[in-house]
Amino acid sequence: MLFIHYPKCTTCKKAEKWLKDHKLSYEPRNIREENPTEEELAEWIKRSGLPVKRFFNTSGMLYREMGLKDKLSEMSEAEQIALLATDGMLVKRPILVTETDVKVGYKEADWSGLL
Repeated sequence: MLFIHYPKCTTCKKAEKWLKDHKLSYEPRNIREENPTEEELAEWIKRSGLPVKRFFNTSGMLYREMGLKDKLSEMSEAEQIALLATDGMLVKRPILVTETDVKVGYKEADWSGLL
């Protein structure tokens, strides 16, 4: 499993604790240091079945500074994915990529299905 996180994020810390508590092996990846690529994001969005907007960190400072709330609806899916790939702080986290699923954000009830 690939665990994409931001180490200072409290939600990411909770998610990582959950992974450790359940003795699940994973490869951590700091989203600030290694942002997902356009190709990765496109694949994960497809596999997750979620709309692209769910991959944006809508509560983040960068999202607000860029005024993306009003701009995203005017952008194509490809343009949105390209924008996400420019900065890890735009991407909602944590992201957990398994062989069969992609989880965006942390909700214990959703993640429990992995057990």
